[in-house]
Amino acid sequence: MGFFKSLSADIGIDLGTCNTLIYIHGKGIVVNEPSVVAVERGTKRVVAVGAEAKRMLWKTPGNIIAIRPLKDGVIADMDTTEKMIRYFVSKIMPRHGLIKPRMVIGIPSCITDVENRAVKESAFKAGAREVQVIEESLAAAIGAQIPIHEPAGHMICDIGGGTTEVGVVSLGGVVESESIKTAGNAFDEAIVKYIRRKHNLLIGLRTAEELKIRIGSAYPLQEVSNEEVKGRCLMTGLPRSVNVDTNDIAEALMEPVSTILDSVQMVLERTPPELVADISQNGIIMCGGGSLIPGLDKIIFAKTGIKISPVDDPITCTAYGAGKMLSNLNNMEEGMINLARKRQMK
Repeated sequence: MGFFKSLSADIGIDLGTCNTLIYIHGKGIVVNEPSVVAVERGTKRVVAVGAEAKRMLWKTPGNIIAIRPLKDGVIADMDTTEKMIRYFVSKIMPRHGLIKPRMVIGIPSCITDVENRAVKESAFKAGAREVQVIEESLAAAIGAQIPIHEPAGHMICDIGGGTTEVGVVSLGGVVESESIKTAGNAFDEAIVKYIRRKHNLLIGLRTAEELKIRIGSAYPLQEVSNEEVKGRCLMTGLPRSVNVDTNDIAEALMEPVSTILDSVQMVLERTPPELVADISQNGIIMCGGGSLIPGLDKIIFAKTGIKISPVDDPITCTAYGAGKMLSNLNNMEEGMINLARKRQMK
């Protein structure tokens, strides 16, 4: 058995709207790159994938298209998704590998059966011999080293690029969950709209993302950071620059952050009281790139009265969780039950 394991590398994948992460047992995270593919128009020949392709977004000539093949956490372009997975897997698979890898892929809880099949089909076409999917809330809980098989409730708030997943896990399954299409990308769009409305200045999503990362906060601060931002004046059509500070970003993010708070409250309202008591004691686990915005923990605590429990690396939680399931693949169908969905089907 050891000989055959050396011929292939089983992998866990967090297939995200903004970034794709791949985990290999014993090696950790081996791929963390943007989910972007640049292709030739017409031929669809792949020109670049990942970080190199992201640099081409909104800057390509007419014969090249930079594509994000996933939208709101699900596959929007199956052919390009397959090419992207195949490229990332080829970077990490041993050249002498004779056995195709098994894959565990994190998916949003709102995914339909058609979208679920699209994920699996893309993985099979990319070279997998076996594919299992796991809900992102559950994968993130496993990656955060939560004892999910115990009879205790834990809440996960995973703010990714395209979706925010809020879930309650207990006894090895997802008891309640909510998936919304408000996450990191919505934060960027809110910043673009705010600067356009306040300063009559048009900036790009990439500039908005950089502002969010460098001076962003979801909570107004007394000591703020300032940054000059350049864009196109909507009055004259000419280049212009304005100063933006941390509290401007906090004001811009009020609407999407409120939407996320509503989802957290909605899941708590649907959760059995015994599990809510556990969550109140254990805290809310926040992960995903969007959770790194300062001040989110204060806002959630102010809304719910529940503390935020930190994790070591919120960005890699889901990928680590998917990877850890590799040793339990035979029991996944039996043990990884979405109890909320099962109740709805009755």
